[in-house]
Amino acid sequence: MAVVKSKRASTRPVQQELFRRGGKRKGAGRKPKGARAGATHRARPEVRPQHALHVVMRVVPAVGSLRRRAMYKAIHAASIVAAVRERFRICHVSLQRSHVHMIVEAESKAALARGMQGFQISAARNINTALGDKRRGLRRRGAVFADRYHLEVITSPTRARRALSYVLNNWRKHGEDRNGLPSTWLVDPFSSGISFPDWEELQGTPWMWPIRETYDPLVVRRPRSWLLREGWKLVVAISARDVPAHAR
Repeated sequence: MAVVKSKRASTRPVQQELFRRGGKRKGAGRKPKGARAGATHRARPEVRPQHALHVVMRVVPAVGSLRRRAMYKAIHAASIVAAVRERFRICHVSLQRSHVHMIVEAESKAALARGMQGFQISAARNINTALGDKRRGLRRRGAVFADRYHLEVITSPTRARRALSYVLNNWRKHGEDRNGLPSTWLVDPFSSGISFPDWEELQGTPWMWPIRETYDPLVVRRPRSWLLREGWKLVVAISARDVPAHAR
């Protein structure tokens, strides 16, 4: 006798509630990929006008070294765009091969976000233009910055002094001062070091270092915070020959 299956019986497997996908649980979500997984998406720390901020941005490998004339000009143009903002100020900049260091001031977290967004958009546009096909008038397409920028809030004179020395002398940490043309400079030409008035080597002198006619310094703002103007000086002077170990 043939067995007749019930029409109500379902042939689809029933997934138990215990093994359901998605939802809020530890380890959920798409996993980071690539050589660099990127900065964590934790909430940004509180930003106040009296604080100084150390920002690090990395570029994708396709961009190549930032320590080239074309890349310098691209960042220089972006620094001019950022200089018109009042609630966000870039006080120091340093270009290394794969990343950019900046020390900035911002009136609030929102001002920091808008200022960084404007700078990165301008820098990316200029860099992609420089890397494009000039003969055909084509701009490179694709991302320039690799991940979210890293942010460290500086709240003490000691940390402010370390951050200043780390950013302005970062080329010595990477050995760039011993290779090629920059080795003839006392300060890094791919930084705003030429505009820093408080080098130990300049103490007691009524003038700054002379600027070569062919050199166009990066556009930075004079700091307003006490930490970057006077506070760090309570620690120890910053020499252009210092080799920084770490910003912290």
